[in-house]
Amino acid sequence: MNLKGKKILVAVSGSIAAYKSALLVRLLVKAGSDVQVVMTESAKEFITPLTLSVLSKKPVLSVFTDRQDGTWNNHVELGLWADAIIVAPATARTLAKCAAGNCDDLLTAVYLSARCPVFFAPAMDVDMYQHPSTKHNIDTLLRFGNHFIEPEHGELASGLIGDGRLAEPEAIIKVLGSFFARKPIASGKRVLITAGPTVEAIDPVRYISNRSSGKMGYAIAAAFASAGAQVTLVSGPTSLPVPEPTVKRVNVQSANEMYNATAQHFEESDVVIFSAAVADYTTKVIAEHKIKKQGQEMTLDLVKTQDIAGTLGKTKKENQLLIGFALETENEMEYAMDKLLRKNFDFIILNSLNDPGAGFAHDTNKITVIDKGKNVKHFDLKNKDEVAQDILNIVLNKWSEA
Repeated sequence: MNLKGKKILVAVSGSIAAYKSALLVRLLVKAGSDVQVVMTESAKEFITPLTLSVLSKKPVLSVFTDRQDGTWNNHVELGLWADAIIVAPATARTLAKCAAGNCDDLLTAVYLSARCPVFFAPAMDVDMYQHPSTKHNIDTLLRFGNHFIEPEHGELASGLIGDGRLAEPEAIIKVLGSFFARKPIASGKRVLITAGPTVEAIDPVRYISNRSSGKMGYAIAAAFASAGAQVTLVSGPTSLPVPEPTVKRVNVQSANEMYNATAQHFEESDVVIFSAAVADYTTKVIAEHKIKKQGQEMTLDLVKTQDIAGTLGKTKKENQLLIGFALETENEMEYAMDKLLRKNFDFIILNSLNDPGAGFAHDTNKITVIDKGKNVKHFDLKNKDEVAQDILNIVLNKWSEA
């Protein structure tokens, strides 16, 4: 999620949508963020500071000076402390005050003191949101370099239906995560990834395939796309959705189709990651009609499919990085090393089916990465999104050395 260790200041203003702030804070803490909540006085009418304090594990701040003990809540330090500020919900009044520099409470003082990115997530009734003054204030804040998370369309507290619903906390988290995921060095880089299984037809209704879910390749595609790379994903049949809106997915069925699609984009790619589980054999002849059951035995004539990585690896350019996967059940290191050299990879990522939680269908994976210099790095069992980040970091480090 790229939010681990990030210092996030959540600014809550007075809206019925403030109840969603509790879930937002909880999700940020769960993602590993250090969260500080600042509230306006009117926000306390919709959600208690105690609720947000318990969830953030910090006292909630709303005034410059605590009258009971004289503590000064330093708005300048708060503005400098944060890696990002998210104003959620951002009411029409709060937007107007921030746009005009009207600093009359702790929230607006922190905003004016901030040097970090500021995200506004508006929440208000449809006519308030569509009003020219609100649009003017949003345009002004955008010109100042702030970021906006568009409200959602739906039923509002007034009973009207339209734009103005506070974006769901999960959507806000995704926007923040994507922002921190971006890496300048990845911008403009072209990444080609193969993922999922291939299916080799026997007749119009039957085929040969494998247990690959495509989850690992799709997680890698999401990681590189979030970092700012231009990602093309050549995918065998899978039920997974496109991992990021910017990812260009090319759907294929057979190993031959996957080879043709991969070859089409290979030369232009800076990095090619072969994570698909490609069938080693395909039927010599595809039956025109469904094969009827007859006899006790049936023999299929199979022929080798084209070695996608091996064939394209021979045409590898000097500035390209090729990364392959090896899924093994025995002699893992020996077989992986052989594949690394034989297919002209820069890195090979070894999975062992002997490791619980690794391999096909799981949401987790345990990898070992080997480079051309025979350097070996072992990683712990992690979820596939985290594994994808590890693979991304390997490539980013390699780009940094160039």
